[in-house]
Amino acid sequence: MPTNILESNAGENASIASTGICIFNKGVAAISFGVLHGVKYFLPDAVFLFLSHRRRVGRFPHLRNPSTFNEIILDRCLHPDPIWSILADKLAVRDYVKAKVGEKHLIPLIAAPDVFSADVFDSLPDSFVMKANHGCGFVKVVWNKGDVSFEELRKIADEWLATDFYLASRERHYRSITPRIYFEKLLIDRSGKVPADYKINIFERENGAPVIYTGVVSDRFGAPRHDFYDTDWNRLDIAAAGYPCSAEPTPRPPNWAEVISVARRLSAGLGYVRVDLYAFDGEIFFGELTFTPGAGVTRFSRDSFDDEWGRLIRTMPSPQLSDAWG
Repeated sequence: MPTNILESNAGENASIASTGICIFNKGVAAISFGVLHGVKYFLPDAVFLFLSHRRRVGRFPHLRNPSTFNEIILDRCLHPDPIWSILADKLAVRDYVKAKVGEKHLIPLIAAPDVFSADVFDSLPDSFVMKANHGCGFVKVVWNKGDVSFEELRKIADEWLATDFYLASRERHYRSITPRIYFEKLLIDRSGKVPADYKINIFERENGAPVIYTGVVSDRFGAPRHDFYDTDWNRLDIAAAGYPCSAEPTPRPPNWAEVISVARRLSAGLGYVRVDLYAFDGEIFFGELTFTPGAGVTRFSRDSFDDEWGRLIRTMPSPQLSDAWG
């Protein structure tokens, strides 16, 4: 207990100061949230990303000298390489994948119509996945076509096609992608579920083997879990983007060496890129290439992870785009 009035006042002042800082921080967060949702579509890209990073990651980013993973991704959102628009287009990238690793790693394409009509719907198989090519999250899994109607899917498709994905997260390389709807085969593993999504981050080194961090998203359309593994498939005590971790580690796929070989061939010459693959029942299928994962606002449960990934990107060899397109 304080022994005199001075100590008592000092304690009260410290408490008031601490409360004031807390109120200030909450005020900043509230203002950021209000600004983003009130005028988000009118803000310049850099301002939008600056405030988004503060609200989601919890600190103001350094845009002039980015060093953390999220800061570097923000810079990439603002200064994309022109080829990203091609490789982030989920239809256009199929030619790249076919040339680099072969058609066998492409999910079978059922249809990519100029217009989604009733005739197209009627021609679809009993199960399929409807997607859009110009962003992330445009996925509708149809297990049984008898459970949905053409009108229901067309409404979803129209909403997707009307969405300017660039405005949603200010990833500028999405601006030049012409939105299209397409349909793929529904991938199902032996357990009857959609297979896990392996999000492979490959950090090449000047000399020696790359550093690889893999995010595994399991039960994506049920109770999603997201776990991270290092190069040696040790599960890391880390969480991100609000996903909980699994109760038990995911076994490394038996054909993991081949999975990494496919990922490295797809990423060669591109600098940092996340390669998403599905590996199940001895097969490997391509998901997508992501150049700005999380749009620079991914909240890791440990800041050290953000710092380490940033360091790995900063020390990677320079991209050799001629190798990518060779």
